[in-house]
Amino acid sequence: MTASCTSAAPPYVGAMSKARSEVIADSRKKATVAGATTAAAVGIGLLGFPVTAVVAAVPAAVLTYRWWKHRAENGIKF
Repeated sequence: MTASCTSAAPPYVGAMSKARSEVIADSRKKATVAGATTAAAVGIGLLGFPVTAVVAAVPAAVLTYRWWKHRAENGIKF
């Protein structure tokens, strides 16, 4: 006797957790934070503190990456 799957439906289909407008709003917030930290890092560099600017650029790069990844995962075009 062989076992076969008689159900054609996937085991679990979850509902969307957020509406599209909420995802877009989250993307805007993430972009604003990433842009502000990048602007702060550039401003620090222009003021003549290159080492501090490099240290400030690390979180700016991480936040920008997270924003970019959020947009890609949710199918938001650029």
